[in-house]
Amino acid sequence: MKEKFRNIFWFFGIFAIVVMLCTFDMDYQELWQNLRKAGVWFPAVILLWVFIYYLNAWSWYVIIRDGKHAKVPFWKVYKLTVSGFALNYATPVGLMGGEPYRIMELTPYVGASKATSSVILYVMMHIFSHFWFWLVSVVLFVIFEPVNWGMGIMLSVVAFFCLLAIYFFMKGYRNGMAVRTFKLLCRLPYVKRWASRFLTEKRETLERVDAQIAALHKQRKSTFYVALGLEFMARIVNCAEVFFILNILTDHVSFLSCILIMAFTSLFANLFFFSPMQLGAREGGFALAVGGLAIPSAFGIYTGLITRVRELIWIVIGVLLMKVGNGTPNKTKDE
Repeated sequence: MKEKFRNIFWFFGIFAIVVMLCTFDMDYQELWQNLRKAGVWFPAVILLWVFIYYLNAWSWYVIIRDGKHAKVPFWKVYKLTVSGFALNYATPVGLMGGEPYRIMELTPYVGASKATSSVILYVMMHIFSHFWFWLVSVVLFVIFEPVNWGMGIMLSVVAFFCLLAIYFFMKGYRNGMAVRTFKLLCRLPYVKRWASRFLTEKRETLERVDAQIAALHKQRKSTFYVALGLEFMARIVNCAEVFFILNILTDHVSFLSCILIMAFTSLFANLFFFSPMQLGAREGGFALAVGGLAIPSAFGIYTGLITRVRELIWIVIGVLLMKVGNGTPNKTKDE
């Protein structure tokens, strides 16, 4: 990537961090007291994400390698994973900064079409694993928690929504999604002129991307399921964050409860995807989730607070990593 483009992403990340610090809805002295209350659990939460991002990076690395010798070192994939998520967390609507950044940084290693297809595939896998996580959580809730009529209706709606999404994702994996996505954008106001021009100019590249997406599921199923398994495992490990935080407040919480809390919270927060860092939505989701499991709602608000600080720290780390290890690899022809 040219340095001027990297600097644009970097300055955007710095600007987002400043805005978040200025709009943090808590007195900093009170925040410090809450962090001191967390004790050793707060560093444990921060370090936990070293492993979660490792699983995310490994999933993407498997897709990039595709059973072959990797042209990009794993540490580079890890760095781009952390920086990409940092940009996404800081961006309203999400997936508006991290994905273009990853594509532009990966292109010198594997070519434009391979970089684009691997990033699209990873994003699809990341979202796909969420739907499986929510669906499995619905099953766990039905098995281990009491379900009344209201809860039964809500769980049925969530399960139907997840199954429908899984169906469309599998269809997208079989046939590709790049060309179809731009055809859909061609019908939307404000972006249809740009999308039509891009589709006309880059149709051959987009069709190549679709062929690579379809090939992953049809011809290399082991790569597909390994990447999906790693992403799903990252969702489960993520629940340990809630477990660590709640253990600051009580020793009467099970890991199963933390899985259900995380599932409900992530589902609730993703309904408010248009908010940078999902401000307010995640805290509300935590409060509602723990309340539904007969845990004091104040515990959920505290969990949301610690999670928010952890996100901010990792956003700073991700933005700083954008300026590290940017050597120029050997030039790779577009594949």
